[in-house]
Amino acid sequence: MGTTYSVALYGDHRDKMAEAANTAFAEVQRLNDLLSIYRPASVWSQINRLAAQRPVAVSPEVFRLISRCLRYSRRSQGAFDITVGPLMKTWGFFKGARRLPGRDEVAAALAKVGYRHLGLDQARRTVRFDMEGMEINPGGIGKGYAVDRVAAILRQKGFDTALVMASSSSIYGMGAPPGEARGWKVDIRHPKQPRRHSVTEVFLKDMSLSTSAGYAQAFRAGGRVFSHIMDPRTGYPAQGMLQVSVTAPRAMDSEAWTKPFFIQGRSWAAQNRPRRINAFFCEDGPEQTWGWLS
Repeated sequence: MGTTYSVALYGDHRDKMAEAANTAFAEVQRLNDLLSIYRPASVWSQINRLAAQRPVAVSPEVFRLISRCLRYSRRSQGAFDITVGPLMKTWGFFKGARRLPGRDEVAAALAKVGYRHLGLDQARRTVRFDMEGMEINPGGIGKGYAVDRVAAILRQKGFDTALVMASSSSIYGMGAPPGEARGWKVDIRHPKQPRRHSVTEVFLKDMSLSTSAGYAQAFRAGGRVFSHIMDPRTGYPAQGMLQVSVTAPRAMDSEAWTKPFFIQGRSWAAQNRPRRINAFFCEDGPEQTWGWLS
């Protein structure tokens, strides 16, 4: 999934800890094989190849995951949309050099984007696109889902104290480490100096943290900076935000909601965030603004 997964695990028996960690990492590999759009044989790639021609039958797991994505789309007013694949390709964020496309190119890609064009048949458990050229992209949710699955496996193995990380993108703190009852301390890095400074810290106790930052895959063209965080409603990368970090009980939720919050901004997030979800905003502008939602 284009990132590094790690687990910090507390326990009394090293062999049991190693076995649990190995099982967890095997699950990450299984999900990579299932969801990767870089693998032609993955289920996700097969959907993209065939769903415009006919309904594609999928496993209960994949059907639930896509169904959840559609709920995120509806609740975020389209700011989260897994059908954003054609736009990511047009802007060079998939297997290509970043580039500033022409308006006609953006319009052509945007015409193939829209979660309302993705049809699910619950009875037959199939996925169908209602137009050619559509593609679903798991980049906005896959890492969070994998982190949740790793945490579930560690719990099944009898562990209740662990830190699961998909790089710094999605993190889950299970329980609290020895000596720190508040949970696992995680720094939220400075969006312009991520290797040198942090802007705040958060303690994760049975809680996740996900971060979307405009600098991660940004490029400059025509005197402007364009990030990989795409507004699927306009066809252009979101502007005005440097970074958003979201906490939630599940990493799948925290990762998914970073995108609408990044795109829609602090005021929209304050009015529309789901229960038990909070966000830390690093806003761009003449006076950079930092802070949690109140």
